[in-house]
Amino acid sequence: MIQLIISMLLFFVLFFGISFILNMILKQTWLMVIVFPIIVVLIVDPFPFFNYFTQPLQSFQTVGHELLALGVQDVFILGAGFVGTIAAGFVIRFLRKSGYQMF
Repeated sequence: MIQLIISMLLFFVLFFGISFILNMILKQTWLMVIVFPIIVVLIVDPFPFFNYFTQPLQSFQTVGHELLALGVQDVFILGAGFVGTIAAGFVIRFLRKSGYQMF
């Protein structure tokens, strides 16, 4: 149980930080929220990235089955990362409205 909480916290902080930095550099507030599902697919898939181009049908079917086979703990951990990306977007918006200019 404690490992789940620590993992969720780590994924939240990791994706919050990555999202915050990318939002500052690229000035796209919700970019990581859009990119996050691609990152999840890359974490879950059991084969190389180029299979999506060489064998697209089989690759997407396999990823679909892998996503449906995720455990509850994995969903919580990945969900914490997604919440981190959303929180970073709101923090960046708040900071920009408050007058802070990022890069």
